[in-house]
Amino acid sequence: MQHDQQGDGSPMTPGSRRPHRLRLLLIGGGLALTLTGGGAAAYKFGLFSDIGDPVAFGKVQDKTATAATAADVPPEVLMPTGPAARFVRTNRLPDGTQIAKTTLTGKKSGFTGDVWVWVPKEYDDPKYAKSGFPVLISLPGGRGYPMNYWGTGPGLGLQKAVSDGAKAGTSLPFILVMPVINGDTKHHFDGSDIPGQPRMGTWMADDVPDFTKANFRTFTSRDGWAFMGSSSGGFGAFKHVLKHPERFKAAIASGVDIVPDSPLWQGNTQAMDADNPEKLADKLIKAGGPDVYVNFQIGTAETGREKAEKFMKEYGKGPVHTRLQVIQDGEHNGKSYVRGMREGSLEWISKVMKAPTPAPGVQ
Repeated sequence: MQHDQQGDGSPMTPGSRRPHRLRLLLIGGGLALTLTGGGAAAYKFGLFSDIGDPVAFGKVQDKTATAATAADVPPEVLMPTGPAARFVRTNRLPDGTQIAKTTLTGKKSGFTGDVWVWVPKEYDDPKYAKSGFPVLISLPGGRGYPMNYWGTGPGLGLQKAVSDGAKAGTSLPFILVMPVINGDTKHHFDGSDIPGQPRMGTWMADDVPDFTKANFRTFTSRDGWAFMGSSSGGFGAFKHVLKHPERFKAAIASGVDIVPDSPLWQGNTQAMDADNPEKLADKLIKAGGPDVYVNFQIGTAETGREKAEKFMKEYGKGPVHTRLQVIQDGEHNGKSYVRGMREGSLEWISKVMKAPTPAPGVQ
């Protein structure tokens, strides 16, 4: 696998918070700015830093929960099932949305790792209080452990691309769920359950979605579930969709390899075939469905385009729908891939995914 650059987004972490006395002085200065009409500036410059503080999502649903009954919620919507995770804020974006992190121990995989989440502004809009939201599980390349740069590097622009697209009507307001994808810093695991290794395939395809359903308003059908990823994360993204088409409908796979290549397989071809996108696509075609949608992305300044085009030619038929987003001057990094998403990939998968539905008469 190629390895992505880490990106230039570097939010503060709880371990880097300012000393208490200095924080009080800065809050005092921030209060003065607020009283003189400069409150936005105070937050912009970090004078009211709340990084590392507990955060909760879904305040709108909490307010309506006492009045809501099962009959009030559309059948395609799954309200949070619990138990609620404990999140800490890792970044607050200029539009007021926030990124938070929690540590998840997967009940099915047994693996413990961090997960970052971001919800769009629409999620806390009262008119969507009883609506599900589509989920885009976002996988990094590179080491993919102990961090996910889509969550720790908002400077890459993923969250803003979704926000801008939702505002322009070219993207759905996806919930972004951003887990680690590898079991340590030394190996890549092909997003798979490699025999004798941490079960990273089960972690991403089972535990992460179960965690998301426990904490957020989602959809009951696969129409609300998709993956995106870059490099080794892109391999995992489209492999999971092909392997579990009954659960996931679409993927954006950027700068991606096509077949598993982790040395941890140790030549176990039978096990590798179960996680080989070519084998999985062939099986899906022969079965006649269900339909899946894979949007490849490749920059003109990187290699690998021929691999994606070969896959599309051989397996882009029947229920396997494929598209290639060519990114002019794009390199093998997150910023290039977000640009490709803005230029067409987000819109393409949004057309086949389920959108949140506003309640009639609610402002």
